[in-house]
Amino acid sequence: MTVRNTKLAVLGGGPAGYVAAIRAAQLGADVVLIEEAKVGGVCLHAGCIPTKALLRTSEAAGTVKKSKELGIESKIESIHWDTARNRKDRVVKNLNTGVEHLLNTDRITVLKGRGTVVSKSKIMVATAEEEIEVQCEKLILATGAEPVMPLIPGIESRGVLTSKEALELESLPESILIIGAGVIGLEFASMLNPLGVKVTVIEEKDRILSDTDQEMAAELLKIMKRQGISFKLSAKVTKIQETEFGLEVQYDSGDKSITQSCQNVLIAVGRRLRTGMFSSLSLQIENGAVVTNETMETSIKGVYAAGDITGNQLLAHLSFMEGRTAAENALGFEHSMDYTAVPSCIYTSPEAASVGMTEEEASAAGIQISVGRFYFRNNGRALTLLEREGFVKIIANEKHEIIGGQILGNNASELISELTLAIRCRATAEILADVIHPHPSLSEAIWEACGEIAGKAIHK
Repeated sequence: MTVRNTKLAVLGGGPAGYVAAIRAAQLGADVVLIEEAKVGGVCLHAGCIPTKALLRTSEAAGTVKKSKELGIESKIESIHWDTARNRKDRVVKNLNTGVEHLLNTDRITVLKGRGTVVSKSKIMVATAEEEIEVQCEKLILATGAEPVMPLIPGIESRGVLTSKEALELESLPESILIIGAGVIGLEFASMLNPLGVKVTVIEEKDRILSDTDQEMAAELLKIMKRQGISFKLSAKVTKIQETEFGLEVQYDSGDKSITQSCQNVLIAVGRRLRTGMFSSLSLQIENGAVVTNETMETSIKGVYAAGDITGNQLLAHLSFMEGRTAAENALGFEHSMDYTAVPSCIYTSPEAASVGMTEEEASAAGIQISVGRFYFRNNGRALTLLEREGFVKIIANEKHEIIGGQILGNNASELISELTLAIRCRATAEILADVIHPHPSLSEAIWEACGEIAGKAIHK
């Protein structure tokens, strides 16, 4: 058995883990990164990146369908799904190669195998060739999350997919039933619907996106329904059964039991944190998540945690920052996490993005708020792009400091950074209302929404 000594060991090579390893190496530490699969984690290989690559195919299909309004006669003759999948795989491979290059450049030792924590300073790694004992001075846990499989009779049936299997479909199904109206479920609905797949979304709650701004979620629901996606809210799946022609899904809606046929079922009800690899540590755990302080240190001195297992929002960009923060503090460079302005993006059509507090959260906290809105149907750039759906919504406190914002519309994931910076810098609506925004641009909607709070709105 090989024994390897190191300053810092990182367990998990996803967004939190590989960023922690790179940052620690930049600071001069000897680093061992332990990953049983491929570096980059779920985000790179079975989440954020491949999903967005395939969504680009759907966006192209949507543009073709709207081309007549642009003066172009065109139609979709066929969809070569294998071509779209191959492109997706090339994008993933390219980015994975880039991450591996960074790790190699920084002379980080990558052990490919399953790591099991024995103590705060000892990890046993089972690789394909041997078992390696890693002795470390500091430890960062970044083991991520995995899909939750609800207890539904028949969930093991052929044709029932998680997001990982859905990204590897060899051909497009004629129909799919998605269980869960959260981020994953809605992104897959937006991906498949423009490509001709009949999509039904079933959700136990009475609304979609239960953790987001209610007004934004309600408007997105209307838009997706107009696009042809069917929603069954306040409905619970009770049984899945294989048939000669595919699957039959039974669900309860009110006092009715309904059966619906489909080719595939996608399970998108959430993700479970992966903590089994370090169960030997007596860490403080709350609601299944590892408790950390603002430096990402756990209840055990010298042991840090970052990414999904900390129980914060399951976002790769948040994991990046937590991983960096954990690495810096593990090596004696003080840095504290600030969760005040964490943007969240949903890549539906149109996109939905939010940061800071929602109107409901601010009101529940007893904050005296002002709300500014501007609709993209009144925005010149949105109209030229055929993207008139949605709005910008700004939440400000009694001092008119921006404390939250939601954007439903084209390129919302890019626009939200302006509001993220505003919240981080405690900027007021007056400041953004006085910032000169380019014309015509989608960002003018932020200018106008802030102008409404400041009493300076022009194009209302």
